[in-house]
Amino acid sequence: MNDWLDDINWNAEGLVPAIAQDHKTGRVLMMAWMNREALSLTASENRAIYWSRSRGKLWRKGEESGHVQKLHELRLDCDADVIILMVEQIGGIACHTGRESCFYRVFEHGAWKIVDPVLKDPHAIYSAPHSSAGHSHE
Repeated sequence: MNDWLDDINWNAEGLVPAIAQDHKTGRVLMMAWMNREALSLTASENRAIYWSRSRGKLWRKGEESGHVQKLHELRLDCDADVIILMVEQIGGIACHTGRESCFYRVFEHGAWKIVDPVLKDPHAIYSAPHSSAGHSHE
């Protein structure tokens, strides 16, 4: 039933990088990791579920923040070693910093410049004391 999972070239840790993009704009929202179970559940539940390397467990995107990623399409690259998830980002915030995208810094004149605003204070998003390690996209 899950033969399609065998088509993926999992890395030595049994993971594959997964890139979440906005299904309407194509903007890259974040990158995280998936194991077989996370990818299988993502497909069956139609929502992004990742593998948290730091916590060593499945991570249902939005389980704490409410910022669920509703799955519209899954894509696999030519080498079968990267997944793209076309998603609807509930609340318009994918990043644990309260921004739309995790890719909010642009390299300009030899330094990283922040170009996207914080849409919501991370302390207001997460009920527990905020720790970037606990909510990182690794």
